[in-house]
Amino acid sequence: MTAVFLNRARVLIAIVGLTALAAVSGGCGSSAPTATAPVASIAASPASPSITAAPAPALAVLAGDRYFGTALELPHLDRDQAYAALAAEQFSQATAENAMKWQVVEPTRGQFSWSGADEIVAFAEANNQLVRGHTLVWHNQLPGWLTAGSFSSAELKSILKDHITTEMSRYKGKVYAWDVVNEAFDDDGTWRESIWYENLGEEYIADALTWAHEADPTAKLYLNDYDIEAIGPKSDAWYNLVKSLQAAGVPIDGMGFQGHFDLQYPFPTDMAQNMQRFADLGLEVAITELDVRVNTPATAADLATQADYYEQAVQACLAVRTCVGITVWGFTDKYSWVPFTFRGEGEACLWDENMASKPALTAVQAALAAKP
Repeated sequence: MTAVFLNRARVLIAIVGLTALAAVSGGCGSSAPTATAPVASIAASPASPSITAAPAPALAVLAGDRYFGTALELPHLDRDQAYAALAAEQFSQATAENAMKWQVVEPTRGQFSWSGADEIVAFAEANNQLVRGHTLVWHNQLPGWLTAGSFSSAELKSILKDHITTEMSRYKGKVYAWDVVNEAFDDDGTWRESIWYENLGEEYIADALTWAHEADPTAKLYLNDYDIEAIGPKSDAWYNLVKSLQAAGVPIDGMGFQGHFDLQYPFPTDMAQNMQRFADLGLEVAITELDVRVNTPATAADLATQADYYEQAVQACLAVRTCVGITVWGFTDKYSWVPFTFRGEGEACLWDENMASKPALTAVQAALAAKP
């Protein structure tokens, strides 16, 4: 593996700690983690033995030398002890779901608000978890002063550089990898008409990567998008862009495949093949935002199919040597972004609204346990 293994020691520490915690926790099937669950035992009467199964190892442990992470959101870490405990118990990597986005960290030009991002980084550090930064350059969740401003191209370029430099410098040495540019192409492979492309042209991506590397030369720099899991126009556009960036000497380390799947569409069976072609360019690859949404309320059949999608996604990563890890985009339906974004859909996570495990979790555990 490349990657993770500048921070390999931290992963190993996380695995040791999580293994110890798993031995005393309520495990994946309980409604909330607990430190008092019984270990495997046999009742005194030999005629009717009562056996309590030991809890399954944490996902971080099962993932081995890859990380298995989650997006974390506030204020849940503060207000929901069960949420925080499960996040600490199960995962070896954390991504700020919203707390590092431009709208949150720089709501007023030149005035930064770091409290949310700082809290997530501190939580990850306290639990020996890697941190992925998300996201520096995106067309969405931008502050009003930026989208409504009348800036020249030169001014906008300066604003972008300042933002990247300021945020990355604050977390230099604390964030393992950054989604530097997010969702730059439309589904047909053409450039997305964003504030960045319209004013700065396609060069904004090379500039962003260059400035990011200058701000933190040790951080892994990723490009990231949805609906690129299969080989097609959109993933082809990214593939060709990566080759051109590399030919120009632009620093780039990884490609992120978000993995927001929907049961209304078939699973992309060429996902591993597609990830491998990016890996063959010398990149790390990762599944960065995995969830599988269903029409609600979900049936037993829906949950079984959802479990199969999760399993196939994990297997795709495991099939690629330089797929360094998997991040689920939230782990409990209680706080999932999906119902607020896709009307009539939801139940997309590994744990349900009561933080009880779902068939998808069992499928992920099995896939990780069966890795080579």
